[in-house]
Amino acid sequence: MKKIGLIVVAASFLGGALAIGAYKLLERPSDHSTLADKQNTMFASNVVRASSAGAPDFVQAAATVSPAVVHIKTTYENKSSKSNGGGMEDMFEQFFGFGGGMQRGPRQPQAASGSGVILTPDGYIVTNNHVVDKADKIEVILSNRRKVTAKVIGKDANTDLALIKVDANDLPYVKMGNSDNVQVGEWVLAVGFPLDLQTTVTAGIVSAKARNIGILNRESGMMTEEEYDEYRRTGQKPTRTNNSIESFIQTDAAINPGNSGGALVNANGELVGINAAIASQTGRNEGYGFAIPVNLAKKILEDFKKFGSVKRGYIGVNFVALDADVAEELKVKENTGLYVSDVMPNGAAAAAGIKQGDIIKKVEGLAIYDSPDLQERIGRMSPGDKVALTVLKADGSTKNVNVTLKGESSVALAAKSENKNTGASISKLGASFAPAPDALKTKYGVKNGVVVTNVVPGQLFDYWGVKKGLVITKVNGIAVGSAADIEKALPTSRDGRTTISGVSEEGAVTFSFNGN
Repeated sequence: MKKIGLIVVAASFLGGALAIGAYKLLERPSDHSTLADKQNTMFASNVVRASSAGAPDFVQAAATVSPAVVHIKTTYENKSSKSNGGGMEDMFEQFFGFGGGMQRGPRQPQAASGSGVILTPDGYIVTNNHVVDKADKIEVILSNRRKVTAKVIGKDANTDLALIKVDANDLPYVKMGNSDNVQVGEWVLAVGFPLDLQTTVTAGIVSAKARNIGILNRESGMMTEEEYDEYRRTGQKPTRTNNSIESFIQTDAAINPGNSGGALVNANGELVGINAAIASQTGRNEGYGFAIPVNLAKKILEDFKKFGSVKRGYIGVNFVALDADVAEELKVKENTGLYVSDVMPNGAAAAAGIKQGDIIKKVEGLAIYDSPDLQERIGRMSPGDKVALTVLKADGSTKNVNVTLKGESSVALAAKSENKNTGASISKLGASFAPAPDALKTKYGVKNGVVVTNVVPGQLFDYWGVKKGLVITKVNGIAVGSAADIEKALPTSRDGRTTISGVSEEGAVTFSFNGN
């Protein structure tokens, strides 16, 4: 009996040792593994609830998440009068209306702060791009008040996301949830360091999803030092192609400056969004906060970890979201979906047979009502991925197409072909176009024309005060009836200046600008 007892004890001891050894192996995943792999390993034993909403008791969720939300402090060297200084300060000025993106006077503030969320115990932290952009030094204050220096792994202004890393181990971390499961009316918590206060937790509900508020367009309109030098030399404001992706989760949980980069979590303590902005006339919370969905962030963060930058896939179309007013202008019967106003030559959409005038109705089987519905889905994909679209053709037929996304090189090649002659490119105009319907041409007494269906904030048409609804009749003296006609006419300027003529409710309009 004693021998049997010893065997049982020995077997138990051996089994325990093997279990501990296996746990230790799992506890230290290779740094080559993805963030998703690490999360799956760390939360493998967790029981996932059927609903993301959870119970309306936030004590456990707050206790779980708060230790993994960190305070980020950034410092900047002295900048000259032509510089923008800290990206975070500029972001709030642009958003709250404290001033323009270009600053002529000296900028004294030398520090800023925000929040971040620890994703892995070895120190990977997600935050906003505008929190760390242009910072000369990034310090992270952990929940135990220890201060560590962080380095940037990757950052992207088009999604306002950044991944930073600190040299530390055994850190608390937050589980990434599924933002697709988040429902309007669901309880959420915002955790961060608002107004330089210590860890603060606020509660509210999800007010809306897939919000586009135009803040990243404004940010992309700010000048760099080099662009400011060029502006002073030529007097021409720089323009950019807009590749920003905005599909925010809107919440009424109190968010204030300093919350940027912090956690938006559901009542189960799962990360569903990265707090990024507020809509306010005062610079303080007025009940409208916005967070980047974690499902979009997952792809961006994995790219940062693997490549140091985002590898983005492109469909290769310009479009305008339909509503009753736009549908009336374009004389189309549909008032939902995305009207394709232009197709990039040799782009992914062109290869799939999508043409100008088509209406994209669904992406991956989900109905499209506004641009974020498509942009967020595409933002989660990489070059070479296939996306299923349902397209309403101009002849009234519906077609399901699989589009193989192309990389940024295809966009660069298209831009190069646009700029091969003297003059502006259509992308520089910062607008979307559609052929003018007959009723509109009759109204204004013109034989041809192209309607401006959308104007991008901070870009050339916005700078010149061009409004949505303008009918462009001539570019450089050449009559135009489509976006393709505008593209062909733009490089024809002989003196380097582009002249655009049109008509609107206010009468005839003509303006010109340096096209180079």
